[in-house]
Amino acid sequence: MFRRTRRLALISALAATAVILSACSGTPDPEPSSAPGTPDPNATLHVGLVLEPTNLDIRHTSGAALEQILIDNIYEGLVTRTQDNEIEGRLASDYEVSSDGLTYTFTLNEGVLFHDGTPLTSADVVSSYETVRTDATVQGNADFAAVTAITAPDPTTVEITLSEPNQNFLFALTGPAGLVFKSGDTTELKTAENGTGPFTLTRWNKGSTITFARNDAYWGDPAGVAQVEFQYIPDFTAGVNAALAGDVDVLTAVDPNLAPQLEDSGDFALTTGRTTDKATLAFNNKKAPLDDVRVREALRLAIDHDALIEAVGAGTPLYGPIPELDPGYEDLSDVVSYDPEKAKALLAEAGQKDLELTLTIPSFYGTTVPKVLISDFKKVGVTLEVNAVEFPTWLEDVYTNQDYDLSFVLHVEPRDFGNFANPDYYFGYDNAEVQSLYAKALAEVDPDKSAELLAQAARIVSEDHAADWLYNGETITAVSPIVTGFPEDSINSRINLAGVTVSAEK
Repeated sequence: MFRRTRRLALISALAATAVILSACSGTPDPEPSSAPGTPDPNATLHVGLVLEPTNLDIRHTSGAALEQILIDNIYEGLVTRTQDNEIEGRLASDYEVSSDGLTYTFTLNEGVLFHDGTPLTSADVVSSYETVRTDATVQGNADFAAVTAITAPDPTTVEITLSEPNQNFLFALTGPAGLVFKSGDTTELKTAENGTGPFTLTRWNKGSTITFARNDAYWGDPAGVAQVEFQYIPDFTAGVNAALAGDVDVLTAVDPNLAPQLEDSGDFALTTGRTTDKATLAFNNKKAPLDDVRVREALRLAIDHDALIEAVGAGTPLYGPIPELDPGYEDLSDVVSYDPEKAKALLAEAGQKDLELTLTIPSFYGTTVPKVLISDFKKVGVTLEVNAVEFPTWLEDVYTNQDYDLSFVLHVEPRDFGNFANPDYYFGYDNAEVQSLYAKALAEVDPDKSAELLAQAARIVSEDHAADWLYNGETITAVSPIVTGFPEDSINSRINLAGVTVSAEK
């Protein structure tokens, strides 16, 4: 039986006591303090973000803008994930998975209250998860496809039974699918909330700010600040100006080209965080001449990835479909390298002379990547035309109709390797061995063995040159010296603010 208990961990690792107690109380792992001042419990933390949600109904609306601010701050699930994408308990003090991978048993923490004062019980979990399982309009419905039963043996225990093992199921519970809502609640989730988290929603000035207040009745350790104000600043230059003017204490998603302004000011420290963002150059594997592996390999060989990353300003090389923070990651730099001469030879071998291709790209990604690709491809005799379109058009033409040659988007979702095991996905990549390995990886109850199967599949995908991964994205965050504990990694999908503090003076 695979078991995750903090009680056992306390006995076995005294050195980890602080981390474990923090995880039990629903607050993030403690960070070493870097702020010189004394934390002010009455402070307001001002955070600059780029993308504002269209509404706050995380049950029925997808998107990182919601998950980024609501999960762990307003709403909680039985489990959550760390900045390293490791799974840990949240509302569950303890959980275990049966040896056959079919039964998940969770024990709830005591004293958990919804923001309206109602105590949380296992019945609320059952109600929440039954809704996910049975309602196709709810986020995460597909993740519950193998769930056959959700029961509450007693007020503090929840059991979930699957029809077949699914290595990704527990991780799915760290997202919107796993959030717990009050049974029978009538809260209008588009504009209000009734979660269990360390913060409550106090104001939403649409087009401007969203404000949270500390939940003084929180079941775990209280949040370190009295308020958090998210300021939505979609223009990168305007965000830097707001930071320099002192309007925000933290600015996320800093444009690498503008970062020196903040660093040189002396008022901010810059952190570079890891993400699961995969800057993917998609090849239409079903369309000639991209159905020829020699052409796909030639295009990858033609790209100077190091120079492209330098032009973008942030990122690390990625030569396969699985990033470092996901299970199955392996350095696949041995598969392909920058070799324009070999690229020319492969194109000639494939009978492709004066090849012309079109790159379809959502317009909000800008021109940096297309310019580099145009230049690199020109050196091997390939002419690249760029078709910058609005995102709805990209969704219709590329994602849905698969009418494209090449495309570029950031695939930000963690653990999304399954896209390459789906021949109907817009990549058009169809490899039976990859599909078999992925199915075995999902069914494998041992996470290490599952990761080994994923790594095998990922290597095949890269050797087939099913796409090119231009880089693994990084996020640059500017943090004032009065702020301590602000997360660095994975903040484009999750910003847990419970452990953040603000000092009164710099």
